[in-house]
Amino acid sequence: MTKSKTTTDHEHIRAWVEARKGRPARVKGTANGGLLRIDFGAPDENLEQIPWEEFFEIFDRNKLDFLYQDKTSSGDPSRFNKFVDRKQERRSS
Repeated sequence: MTKSKTTTDHEHIRAWVEARKGRPARVKGTANGGLLRIDFGAPDENLEQIPWEEFFEIFDRNKLDFLYQDKTSSGDPSRFNKFVDRKQERRSS
């Protein structure tokens, strides 16, 4: 069984994303900086790639945690990730 982890560490997040050939992005047309996403593979037309500095400004301003898994149940690198509210994540831990 794989276990999910959370972090707010910018360098850890960036290393995890780049190790999986992902790119920082946000949903096009969203207000207040946007909804953050990690774009893997071919660029998604619904996402706008943004620089890491802007990505982490939005991440910190919205007080988010990065929820992720390192490996799949078969042991391969996992791409599972999601952005969650820090307060909500802390309450459920």
